[in-house]
Amino acid sequence: MHPEFETYLRKGSDMAEETIRRISDMAVPRNLRRNELLFSAGEICRHKVFVMSGLLHTFNISAGGNQHILQFSPENSWTLDVESYDRQIPSQVSIGAVEPSRVLSWQKKDFDMLLAEVPQLKKFAEDLIARNTHYSRKRILLSLSATPEEKYEDFVQTFPNYLARLPLRMIAAYVGISIKTLTRIRHAQLQR
Repeated sequence: MHPEFETYLRKGSDMAEETIRRISDMAVPRNLRRNELLFSAGEICRHKVFVMSGLLHTFNISAGGNQHILQFSPENSWTLDVESYDRQIPSQVSIGAVEPSRVLSWQKKDFDMLLAEVPQLKKFAEDLIARNTHYSRKRILLSLSATPEEKYEDFVQTFPNYLARLPLRMIAAYVGISIKTLTRIRHAQLQR
């Protein structure tokens, strides 16, 4: 049993208690230390992951050694590399713990079976995918057209509770600006 996860499903769906317990019972818990990887680029993503506590990040390291963060996954959120998981091909990203984290994971075959057998879970998953798609589109448009100041302001407005949890280098890697630019922006804000 995983009470935090079961409470999450109760709040976000109309699934019956026995269905919630069945989904929960199929999950495998795992504790991650700070900076521990859930999986690395080059591996195949074989699990859907729910974050019960802590904070994960999905990232890529460029050929030049720069880290690019695609997303953060805090408690009560899901994470995986969608392309690697769906197509069972090597991932281009890594997922790791920013802070000590507790996660639940389901093997692909088990989660696919649940999706086929539990229509409410399938609907729940489709709604999550739609929200993530909308947010990703907004983020792409912002990264293409916004100034560094606007990108940082959007980050602050969207994720105010991340500021105390993340080092500046990770915020810069997510926003897509250099740490020097981020420091300049923050300094200018303090001067106001």
